[in-house]
Amino acid sequence: MAANDPVLGASPVSGQVLFYSQPEPLDLSRHGNLGMMVTDRPFRFAAKQHFIPLHAGEFGPAAVSYPIIFAGADHAPLAVMGLSTGENMFISEDGLYRSGVYVPSFIRRYPFVGAKDDQAGRTIVCIDRASDLWVEGPADVKLFENGQPSEFTKSCIEFCSQFDTDRAASDLFVKILTDLDLFETRQATFTPRLENNVLGEPQLVAEFFAVSEAKLKALPDTKFVELKENGALPLIYAHMTSLYGWERLISETLTRRAAQAAAG
Repeated sequence: MAANDPVLGASPVSGQVLFYSQPEPLDLSRHGNLGMMVTDRPFRFAAKQHFIPLHAGEFGPAAVSYPIIFAGADHAPLAVMGLSTGENMFISEDGLYRSGVYVPSFIRRYPFVGAKDDQAGRTIVCIDRASDLWVEGPADVKLFENGQPSEFTKSCIEFCSQFDTDRAASDLFVKILTDLDLFETRQATFTPRLENNVLGEPQLVAEFFAVSEAKLKALPDTKFVELKENGALPLIYAHMTSLYGWERLISETLTRRAAQAAAG
């Protein structure tokens, strides 16, 4: 096993990751009796989250479902799932994902996660022990079988490894955009319709970073060709296309809120 391959171990875990409140290195002595029951509603942990981190390689399928934005000083790619904190338009309260919608890998890997062990130069495979997905004793899938990681666990470890590889590629993509100064600040707004069909003042929904079409067009030909050859160009176009999804997301949100208000 290479030094940077994910491994099982008992090293301490530090740092915080969205959704993970009690990460523990996966260990036979502590987790040998843990398993999961198969369910079609496993995503309750994300039902109140209105944005989800996204890898650049996911832009294509994600663009069909969500606006894809960049946020913060690091220009982190995010899939927008709601307009405000605590609101998710794609996951029900009981954990059912909307049919036909792309599920980001950040959600799919939960409750597993890779944690960096900088001293040993490796990645430790962890689980969120606080997750309500775990069951003790009989389960549809077990973490360990005969004292060894089960096939289910092995597949989850492989997924975490691929996740970290994809994250590194995504970081490189963002660096390319940053180095070329392609980002600009954008806003998502909506105009409320008041009584007698009168339009109100535009309301700010979100402010974020996006790739500037004008800056992209102004690139020297050599730089534009580089984006094409390194695979960044289709990701940029997927991101730009996804921003048309703001209108749909805003419309669906307002419709849901109106229905909830009418219901009392």
